[in-house]
Amino acid sequence: MIDSKGYRPNVGIILCNDEGRVFWAKRSGMNSWQFPQGGIHQNEEPEAAMYRELWEETGLQSKDVQILGRTRYWLRYQLPERYIRKHSEPLCIGQKQIWYILRLVTQESNVRFDLSPKPEFDGWRWVDYWEPLKEVVYFKRKVYRKAMIELGEILLTDSIPVKADGYLAKEKNVRKFAFNKSHFERQAP
Repeated sequence: MIDSKGYRPNVGIILCNDEGRVFWAKRSGMNSWQFPQGGIHQNEEPEAAMYRELWEETGLQSKDVQILGRTRYWLRYQLPERYIRKHSEPLCIGQKQIWYILRLVTQESNVRFDLSPKPEFDGWRWVDYWEPLKEVVYFKRKVYRKAMIELGEILLTDSIPVKADGYLAKEKNVRKFAFNKSHFERQAP
């Protein structure tokens, strides 16, 4: 399913533990890491797609997680030219994503990659909140940054039983970069 502008609807999942660290998964047979994500089927709601993708990619079910929040709007990224399949119809130039932040409320031993006929991942680890920005493939970095800034702020509320230490450790640097960039753009002639 591709929209009229060439973007495939998708969900992204930031799964955190009570220490505020995030689930970082290794793509099968590659040395490439990412958050769980996947396409939204026609007539499927984003939340239903998120739970389906969560189960397909990690073996976790709705009972294993608590939804802490989601992005307010679609976040988009474009594929590099070499990844665009020019001869496919309709043409897909990238993805538009709704991102969710979840808290693991079960044993991490419930994570399984053998429930799908073609597993997306073959390994995973807990990492500090901002580490994925350094490791994700370059063309996804901006959308990761936007999702992580918006959703990470949820970890600061007193009602969330997750330590915000990992988020706070580098939050100022990420926000400073965003502010300085926008400040510079406004000042440029």
